[in-house]
Amino acid sequence: MNKKKMVLSDDEIPRQWYNIQADLPNPVPPPLNPATGQPITPDMLSPVFPMNLIEQEVSTERWIDIPDEVLEKLLIWRPTPLHRAYELERMLKTPARIYFKNEGVSPAGSHKPNTAIAQAYYNKIFGIKRIATETGAGQWGSALSFACNQFGLQCKVYMVRISYNQKPYRKMLMETWGAQCVPSPSPDTNAGRKFLSQNPEHPGSLGISISEAIEDAVTSKDTRYSLGSVLNHVLLHQTIIGLEAQKQLALINEYPDIIIGCAGGGSNFSGLSLPFVRDKINGKNVQIIAAEPTSCPTLTKGPYIYDFGDTAETTPLLAMHSLGHAFVPAPIHAGGLRYHGMAPIVSRLFVDGLIEARAYTQLQTFSAGITFARTEGFVPAPETNHAIACAIEEANKAKQEGKEKVILLNWSGHGIIDLAAYDAYLSGKLEDSPMTEDEVQKLKQDLSKFPIPK
Repeated sequence: MNKKKMVLSDDEIPRQWYNIQADLPNPVPPPLNPATGQPITPDMLSPVFPMNLIEQEVSTERWIDIPDEVLEKLLIWRPTPLHRAYELERMLKTPARIYFKNEGVSPAGSHKPNTAIAQAYYNKIFGIKRIATETGAGQWGSALSFACNQFGLQCKVYMVRISYNQKPYRKMLMETWGAQCVPSPSPDTNAGRKFLSQNPEHPGSLGISISEAIEDAVTSKDTRYSLGSVLNHVLLHQTIIGLEAQKQLALINEYPDIIIGCAGGGSNFSGLSLPFVRDKINGKNVQIIAAEPTSCPTLTKGPYIYDFGDTAETTPLLAMHSLGHAFVPAPIHAGGLRYHGMAPIVSRLFVDGLIEARAYTQLQTFSAGITFARTEGFVPAPETNHAIACAIEEANKAKQEGKEKVILLNWSGHGIIDLAAYDAYLSGKLEDSPMTEDEVQKLKQDLSKFPIPK
């Protein structure tokens, strides 16, 4: 019988996170103070994050130990299985071997708890009692609600309004774990009230939700802010995915030719790919692809620029590919990919040619998700469908070329709470909403006042 999945034992879980900043050919340009244009210092971030996470954010140590208390919680669901997609391969009639890392087995149903658990722990030991955050499709809000519950912290989640309306079960999941979830823009913050005054039916954006959560954190007692993607320490915590995958592939003497992850802010893509990027830096021949939506094509269309991480301009300026902090993306169902910017680390890797990016339409990705569900059985999250669309494209290319290739993708979450989106697709109501070239050029013009990273 063919080996269907590779499973590590509990004692084989990685004990350290991998920090790509130790090996980057070119360092990530530092965040800038928007008032002075000078690099910020770690203490400037202390009203927003606990200092122990700030230290990880700026660290260049290659390996950072995972605390035992964090490992104990991660072992609730980790190590996650690595599956061989035999049925998908057969349907495609491809010589490629397709593997997917199943991050949907976590309590929250996605990769997000990998960093949520770590961030809740570091806030807890720093003496923080409450965390404020944003969420797009609700995966991150669910994960942090779960993590805060595990460590006895209060949690408030500002959820992008269009997703709040599209995905009511995410809100219920957060509340089940004891968190408070409100639609953003909300009347609870100055930033939220400003956007509601402009448009009482504002669909929201991750940039606005971030503004609200940061304002909450810096104006509330014993509270800090937590981000589910983009920042260096978030990507660091997610590398447990790729480190496990390397161990699992080694069990069957495989190594990927192609690595794929969907990309919005960059956390699940980085979690799988960064340990392999290190291999590539050291001479391995591996292709690494970030798959994003055509309605929010941050890497494929956005310039590499310094920009704010949020809409209300409360963050430092980050060196990243960006569509502009005022950009409000179309209300596609892949809410976790509707962010105007890309992680500075991912952006730097893209600039340096260590990774590539492709954009897919909403209908392409749901077609891929249906194909996956009807072959492998698992129903993917709308975000994950972007990686699957890319994997199918590469498997078909291998078929045309007559080449055996090993394709590894991050199956970043399940879509059981996203069935309304599948219903819209199956009933013919789902539409594509790609950005036009005129829209892209206008956004680039709006960004022209910001500095270009060196």
